Amino acid sequence: MKFKNLDDIDQDILNLLSQNSRMSYIEIGKKVNLSRVAVKSRIQAMEKKGIIEQYSIIVNPQKVGRMVSAFFDIEVQPSHLYEVASLLSEKDYITDIYQMTGSSKLHVHAIMELNKDLERFLKDDLYKMPGIVNVQCNLIISRIKTRRGIRL
Repeated sequence: MKFKNLDDIDQDILNLLSQNSRMSYIEIGKKVNLSRVAVKSRIQAMEKKGIIEQYSIIVNPQKVGRMVSAFFDIEVQPSHLYEVASLLSEKDYITDIYQMTGSSKLHVHAIMELNKDLERFLKDDLYKMPGIVNVQCNLIISRIKTRRGIRL
């Protein structure tokens, strides 16, 4: 993916960091034909501009015991939409919350250990939240492709 406001070298640096955010300035410099100092300067400039927001790791949820991954489409009365979103955001097993177009919908992703955790969340939390009109839940069978942020 190309971005208008980045030159080819910054594009290449971002691409390398998206593959391995622990790559050293020296390694990056060898691949983009710049000195370590020049690479560091470019990365710091992209951080300062907010182009690079953070560095992170990607954990495979199944390898750490989170076997249930589910997406929820939650229709909420408009007057309760942000309240429900706020309540959901407090749950550590909720990984993503998106407000969608259409009839006051939230698209939510959760990763839990067991099916009983999912059942408990639905029964004890979600169904008791104010303004919930409809809930659709879909379990993930397998991950085929996963993206976080924009990858180049």
